[in-house]
Amino acid sequence: MLLLLGVNLPDQKVVSVALTYFYGIGPLTARKVCSRLSIHRECKLSELTEGQLNQLSSVLSEMTIENDLKRQVSANVLHLREIGTYVGKRHAMGMPVHGQRTRNNSKTAKKLNGQWLRKYSTPARPLLSSPPPPSSSAFGIFQAPLSGRQQW
Repeated sequence: MLLLLGVNLPDQKVVSVALTYFYGIGPLTARKVCSRLSIHRECKLSELTEGQLNQLSSVLSEMTIENDLKRQVSANVLHLREIGTYVGKRHAMGMPVHGQRTRNNSKTAKKLNGQWLRKYSTPARPLLSSPPPPSSSAFGIFQAPLSGRQQW
């Protein structure tokens, strides 16, 4: 196992496949990185030289991947929720965001978008076990007296 930028990569995998172990790198981006570094498409990770590994780590360190990308995505979703857009409201409700139907097939979206609800929801207010302290008016805060004088 090769440890590269905090991610364990298996030695016997093809380089373009092993790069997809990083969050934020798909197959197309992995092929572009390999062609940029002139790595053969069938080359395995164990066959790379130290110079190629150093070049690979420098290219990957320039990209926004892993925790930086996760932080950026969560900040974007929170921004959409704060400004009150339609997409932000759908994220807040745990509903599908990209126009999918909700009659049958919204279970996955409810799971994924529900993570935002559980993560950023506020705790419920505790119930008052004792009565509120007596106030100056006998009718409470929200009730207006029926007549001008108080009757006991």
